[in-house]
Amino acid sequence: MEEKMLNNMLEQQQVPQMALIVYQNNKNRGIYIESHRINEQGRMLVGKPLTQKCVSELVESFATEQTNTPYGKVPPNMLYCDTRKGYERYVWYNPPQKRMMFFSDNLNIENREYHLPGMIYDTNGERLNVYAFKEEKPTAESKLYKAPLFNVTDERVCLGNPKIDFPNYPTFENYILYWEKKFWHTEFTHLGGHRNPTKSNLVAVTKKMTDAFNYNELILFKEIEKHSH
Repeated sequence: MEEKMLNNMLEQQQVPQMALIVYQNNKNRGIYIESHRINEQGRMLVGKPLTQKCVSELVESFATEQTNTPYGKVPPNMLYCDTRKGYERYVWYNPPQKRMMFFSDNLNIENREYHLPGMIYDTNGERLNVYAFKEEKPTAESKLYKAPLFNVTDERVCLGNPKIDFPNYPTFENYILYWEKKFWHTEFTHLGGHRNPTKSNLVAVTKKMTDAFNYNELILFKEIEKHSH
């Protein structure tokens, strides 16, 4: 999976459009900025003074592209991130912990906190995949398992419609929190793919998670390469 990720990044081509050259007057420290368009052959054309219109277009373009892009200090539980427009991908984990979970009435499962294994989240900003792992913290040798949860088909999450607003200041921490809320605040309603992601009946497994999580119930996710982005 890591080799595929590296190859994808190397194959992506960035096409230059403009170069900016900043001049400074040594006497009064004044600044003059010149813009140079770059043609299809990659050659820099004759420079022109940077106009207010051009500055406005650059700012508007940057603001539009960066509105939903996380920034700031990368949290220690972030495993991978790519913030480039069109290639976004964010992967992080939670250690084993208790979580508040909500269920539809037809499942006959109490809304309360349950013990869960470690969880790995993988999103491209539009869809969310989740996996389980057995350790306190995932390593390169960690095996991935199907998440022992409703609303998940193989790895892909069926997100409901919880009213979670995207953060006004999308730091990496806020971005992670946003996606986790979208997942955990959604009511669990059904078996993904109509089959149990655990060795036993998922309803029975979930009810026993009030005391502890039984790791023997996890099913190995064997085809992670096939399903990766």
